[in-house]
Amino acid sequence: MSRPRMLFKLAQAAILSACTLALLPQAHAAAAPDANTLDLGATDTSTPMTVSIVLKVKNPIYLDNYISDTVDPYSPLYHHFMSVAQFKATFAPSDQDVQALTSYLTGLGIQINQVYPDNLLINATGTAAQLNQAFTAGLHDYKDSKGNRFQRPTNGIALPGKLQNLVLYVSGLNTQSSSARPHLVNTNLLGNLAGAKNAKAALPASMPTNTGNQPGNFTTADVASFYGVNPLYAKGFTGQGRTLGIATLASFYPQDAYTYWQAIGLNVNPNRITQVHVDGGAALSATAGSGETSIDVEQSGGMAPGANIIVYDAPNTEAGFIDVFYRIVSDNLVDTLSCSWGSPEIFQFPVPYLQDPDARLVMVAYHQAFAEAAAQGISTFVAAGDSGAYDTNRDAPYPSFSKVLTVDSPASDPYAVAAGGSTVPATLTFSNGTVNTSAVINTEQVWGWDYLINPLAPFNGGAAATEALLFSSGGGGGVSMFWPRPFYQKAVPGIQTTQPNQVWTYTDSSGNVNYLYTIPANLQGRNLPDLALNADPFTGYVMCSTADAQAANPPQSNCFAAGWGGTSFVAPQLNGIFAVISQAKGSRLGLLHPQLYKMGLSNNLHNQPLHNQPLYDITAGDNWFYSGVRGYDQGSGLGSLNAAAVVNAIR
Repeated sequence: MSRPRMLFKLAQAAILSACTLALLPQAHAAAAPDANTLDLGATDTSTPMTVSIVLKVKNPIYLDNYISDTVDPYSPLYHHFMSVAQFKATFAPSDQDVQALTSYLTGLGIQINQVYPDNLLINATGTAAQLNQAFTAGLHDYKDSKGNRFQRPTNGIALPGKLQNLVLYVSGLNTQSSSARPHLVNTNLLGNLAGAKNAKAALPASMPTNTGNQPGNFTTADVASFYGVNPLYAKGFTGQGRTLGIATLASFYPQDAYTYWQAIGLNVNPNRITQVHVDGGAALSATAGSGETSIDVEQSGGMAPGANIIVYDAPNTEAGFIDVFYRIVSDNLVDTLSCSWGSPEIFQFPVPYLQDPDARLVMVAYHQAFAEAAAQGISTFVAAGDSGAYDTNRDAPYPSFSKVLTVDSPASDPYAVAAGGSTVPATLTFSNGTVNTSAVINTEQVWGWDYLINPLAPFNGGAAATEALLFSSGGGGGVSMFWPRPFYQKAVPGIQTTQPNQVWTYTDSSGNVNYLYTIPANLQGRNLPDLALNADPFTGYVMCSTADAQAANPPQSNCFAAGWGGTSFVAPQLNGIFAVISQAKGSRLGLLHPQLYKMGLSNNLHNQPLHNQPLYDITAGDNWFYSGVRGYDQGSGLGSLNAAAVVNAIR
């Protein structure tokens, strides 16, 4: 065995298989229920419910090893990716096992709607009584503080005999609205900050079809210039022959994307977009997040103008978010995949007012789908979040909730490339008509809006008041408290453990402090992000969303808006960029992490000139806690990329 092959195998042997539930130590859950969520008692037995039953993969350690071998240049399995049928035969429950489970369910009167082709998901419908009997769920009705009613199990799922070993999780028993949200931000978020609106990008009369746009008005042409994609275009690589996948929880107007591409001068296939509606499809409105889906398609398709696009949309429910990934891998039609939705990992832990006892298994359900994607050669990119190192802040804002360092899921999954955020060089000016200030960004830095505190302080009663308004917008990153450190991060300088003194509390209107959760210190968890591109709305982008234009007050006839950002832009941009790279390499790329981290280590060892580096190390800025430093950091990961050099660096 050659020495490189031996080293790779040693790293591979250290992998911690998530599929075997080799999870990090348990944190300490709160004991007191939330006073704002009312338990209304047992669910009416006649209530109809549709559920998705996620089955466990077989041979999970072998699956992890197989995935590693497919991206090991020294392995005979290098780029020998599986079909759905091959994956099913090797890693999924057998047809006989599935038949035993479906027979058990139909015997109780439950209707089987669909068994997914990979044998990992069964969609079924039954009454609350039937589902309680099948899974000992103990379904109860609840009402939240907004008056929304929902069902949720009070027990962990249990099945008789060998069937228990088949089932990982049953989604849909918890009908509470999903906490998943899109990761996009507009400079309008600073509407309460005097002076900030003066730096808001104004939509130009016409968008240049080349580079050189102003910050806040960037297009995918500017992204291609920033990150070394133009040399690939010059060689004829535009993603032709590749299919981009978008996983989303909101429907959209496909014409938005064509309008955007036409406006920036791209000549694309007029029939390149296909929509697949999972579980009946998602809602189409600004409040549902349709602008997010428009961004995903515009950005991914703008970076890879020769590629086709399949948009998979599902309802924003727990079951919908799981089902959309299993539908994508069961179809196996896309070469690269991005998702710009997520929620804090801690929201999946059994804090009583948030989730049921099995909630953490939702993350394992995602992981199985991402593992199948990797085995099939599909590279997956997920937005890391827009609340900096304090991921809960967007939905559980400080100071009502304490500051706690946590990361976003499913970006934290070890088989997803976590897409972080940066701020590119710019000079931003602020004014209230009397006082003028500016912020000068000299080099690409980690995105965190704390760099705006001093420039905006004169307009908002000083630095402390301004900080309270800005906290904690920035690129997501940190250390997972759920996923163990994966093999590709084992020997990487800069990788950290969870920080001490991370106690999550809620202070109610009476001033009472309610303990929610303690994150154990020094957990050796998966670090994120992996890569970072420009995501700061002040150095951000133009987008087109008819849904948002119609919802504006007053309604706008023009779908375009400027000053948009967030890691929701980065995930689809990486999706498109790596589709172009995939065309240049002549193959799907599969799990990217081992080669990306090898590139990052090579950069630091050899200090190559910038134009030769596949990855550009970001060593400035912070995301409110983690600073950009030499090597890996939890603000920008391995840094940004030079796509043309990445092609040469991938074996």
